[in-house]
Amino acid sequence: MIGGGGSAVVVTPDGFLLTSAHVVDRTSGGGRASFVDGRELDFEVIGSDPLSDLAVLRADARDLRAAELGDAERLRVGQLVVAIGNPNGFAGSVTAGVVSALGRSLPTGQGRVVDNVIQTDAALNPGNSGGALADGRGRVVGVNTAVAGVGLGLAVPINGATRMIVGALMREGRFRRAYLGIAGGVRPLPPRVARALGRASGVEVVEVVEGSPAGEAGLRPEDLIVELNGAPVTAVEDLQRLMVAELIDTPVRARILRNGEERELDLVPAELAA
Repeated sequence: MIGGGGSAVVVTPDGFLLTSAHVVDRTSGGGRASFVDGRELDFEVIGSDPLSDLAVLRADARDLRAAELGDAERLRVGQLVVAIGNPNGFAGSVTAGVVSALGRSLPTGQGRVVDNVIQTDAALNPGNSGGALADGRGRVVGVNTAVAGVGLGLAVPINGATRMIVGALMREGRFRRAYLGIAGGVRPLPPRVARALGRASGVEVVEVVEGSPAGEAGLRPEDLIVELNGAPVTAVEDLQRLMVAELIDTPVRARILRNGEERELDLVPAELAA
């Protein structure tokens, strides 16, 4: 990447590259990429999704060697992983380590979190962002995204959700999301409700954005959301995961607790502005 700003992974022979959104968020739409075979090629930014910290680029090539994508859902704590990238401008650097934790959450600058982030002790440094985190068989299982401390790096997993995002960025240049317009946090359920539902927590509404779908539906602060369209809601991440493009302008039913009483509300999620 230009200026040693980051790394990327070749995902198709005809030039599609996967990187971190924050690596390209200050580009003017393109730049120049260096490859391990010595070539330097122009690229353009096809699409970026800051909420997942993923971006897709397109290099001017038709004969690149694409990486094999793996499945982060198969990773286990203690498994060997390798981080590949350009830390501090040193091209093609490789560091090894293990998966030290799974299921971490990475806060983004947009007030959301990236779910199921991979934590590794493979050394990461500035410039590794956007590069591959590979398993012992060379399959890319994550996109390195952040240095969280000494001996602690984070990577966005390659799984079904990220494949869907990447596919949408390649086809349309964006990934559409629905939104309700609330701020909330995890709250324990009353014992009676917890026993009935078989889970311990829901999402308490802390704030409702005026004029938002939640506001129009009558959702209020202190309401406790326990289900959305029949799917359990135990944490804020559950709501975020459920806000897929298919729900935009489509009525959904929320099951809530208000003053200890169960209620149902119909909401119509709107599209989250980019």
